[in-house]
Amino acid sequence: MTKSLVEMTAEIVQSQISTQEMSTDEIKAALHDTFQTLKALQEKELSGQLAEGEEKKPFMDPKRSIQKNKVVCLECGQEFKMLSPKHLKSHDLTPKEYRKKYGFSARQPLCAKSLSERRSKSGKERGLPENLRKAIAARSKKKK
Repeated sequence: MTKSLVEMTAEIVQSQISTQEMSTDEIKAALHDTFQTLKALQEKELSGQLAEGEEKKPFMDPKRSIQKNKVVCLECGQEFKMLSPKHLKSHDLTPKEYRKKYGFSARQPLCAKSLSERRSKSGKERGLPENLRKAIAARSKKKK
């Protein structure tokens, strides 16, 4: 059973009222605005504009999205230490598609710079670069 726009509007505004005190005029305005927004979304959905219409603009400049202590998802604007494949899947993207869509290089880590630096330092302390060179050399010998 689907709900009508009026029912959905009432539920949304009712939850707003339960979390904050609102005057009668504010409630009327919230009801009107919410109903108009839902109606516009429904019309876009029915006409097919929402699914294939406008290209979504990034939430912010991609160059500024990877910061010292956080990375901002350009799809939704949420902040993370690392953009996980699980989160990107909620936007129907893989990390590879996300990098391509926003112009990042294929090797760009999708995590905060401080986390990337800490991982790099930890790997160097454990001797990973030397072990990696040995593994690459062994792999190239097998190919010959």
